[in-house]
Amino acid sequence: MHWPVPVELLQPMVPPGLKVQEFDGTSWIGVVPFRMEGVMRRPIVDMPWLSAFPELNVRIYVEAEGKAGVWFLSLDASNPVAVWAARRYFHLPYHQANISLRRVGPEFRYQSRRAQGSSTFKAIYRPTGDKYEAKLGTLEHWLTERYCLYALSPSGKLLRNEVHHVPWPLQPATAELKENSMLAPFDIQLPSVPPLLHFASRVDVVVWDADVVSCG
Repeated sequence: MHWPVPVELLQPMVPPGLKVQEFDGTSWIGVVPFRMEGVMRRPIVDMPWLSAFPELNVRIYVEAEGKAGVWFLSLDASNPVAVWAARRYFHLPYHQANISLRRVGPEFRYQSRRAQGSSTFKAIYRPTGDKYEAKLGTLEHWLTERYCLYALSPSGKLLRNEVHHVPWPLQPATAELKENSMLAPFDIQLPSVPPLLHFASRVDVVVWDADVVSCG
């Protein structure tokens, strides 16, 4: 789910060295519910319970040194070990949450409540069409085809993790958004327009260890 948000509201939320990007005069914010599977540092094999769990992230789109990527305002997950590891080793703002994801026929029923605080999300969504790859130059390509994520180390260093996957197999989607207070901690008021929706059934992802970004 994506909404247009003025860049001046988002730029103060990223560290020096990062620039919030715009597409056709506006920046965008995404709220993305999904399920992780096969999560493990290779060559260690997957472990039951630890390697698969639902997650929810709030993301904006940035660049550093001319390289486009993602900055996470928050990430919620139901696995406490994964939350600890991601905060400790990737320096990402993960939070423990109670999350359920059920599939009922073609629908996905997702709800999340953060363990500390009042951030909640509840939606019913489903794909409505065939898979396709976003075309270069389109908004959906700009939003989805990003191959790095940025984070800030405890010492204040800007870090970049490279990400690799095939192009997203996108599908058009519909959603009934019942609750969404994920942006309340950032004092962001979403516009009163329907979100831009995309669905993807699966993509395999590899993430490399972080490099320090030179801000000078």
